[in-house]
Amino acid sequence: MNYNWNWGILFEEQYFNWLLSGLGWTVSVALSAWVMAFTLGSLVGVGRTVPNRLVRTLCTAYVELFRNIPLLVQMFIWYFAVPELVPDDMGRWMKRDMPNPEFVTAVIALGFYTASRVAEQVRAGIETVPAGLNAAAKSQGLSLGQTYRYILLPISFRLIVPPMTSEFLTIFKNSSLALTIGLLELTAQSQQIAEYTFQGFEAFTAATVIYVCIALLATILMQLLERHTRIPGYVGKEA
Repeated sequence: MNYNWNWGILFEEQYFNWLLSGLGWTVSVALSAWVMAFTLGSLVGVGRTVPNRLVRTLCTAYVELFRNIPLLVQMFIWYFAVPELVPDDMGRWMKRDMPNPEFVTAVIALGFYTASRVAEQVRAGIETVPAGLNAAAKSQGLSLGQTYRYILLPISFRLIVPPMTSEFLTIFKNSSLALTIGLLELTAQSQQIAEYTFQGFEAFTAATVIYVCIALLATILMQLLERHTRIPGYVGKEA
């Protein structure tokens, strides 16, 4: 049986608008989750390197918990289980009255998960800074907070731009899991087009091309950022 190709279906107003809507939700989820992940991940990453053992233990526990549970499972827990665990009034609000519960849940789940990965990048970046700089800061009378603010973080954040690029790209790809809780992002809209038109190859090819374009654009932007923030002649951590 021959497959009847029909690329024109993608440009019909209804299905084209579905793709645009899906792209909008994908970008919204990914960028919102990235803001959350970068902020929380930076705090946790710093916490993993401070002298306080309790703070280090709590931050390590967070990383190990969220990094080692599959994102799909976390998505289901936040969407189906958490509303049943909180007080009844809050649970009813989360299930019935909360605006865009699928979007909010996807952002929270993806944000917490990605934050655990960002935290590891931040920790590694801080530990890459030569120990001599930390010692020099102490000898100059800088407090712990000042050492992080003026020395460790400015250097480490510039060093971790390349691995952060990978995490930034990954968050767009992981956003596709939001379809499992009912969010009509790009992959879900492509699936819906395939179900309505029986043109599955065209629908998912369109989604693939859009994802590739997003990845290329993000890569170019991050490369420009890396070029701007590169530290000339930086050697790395001293032995």
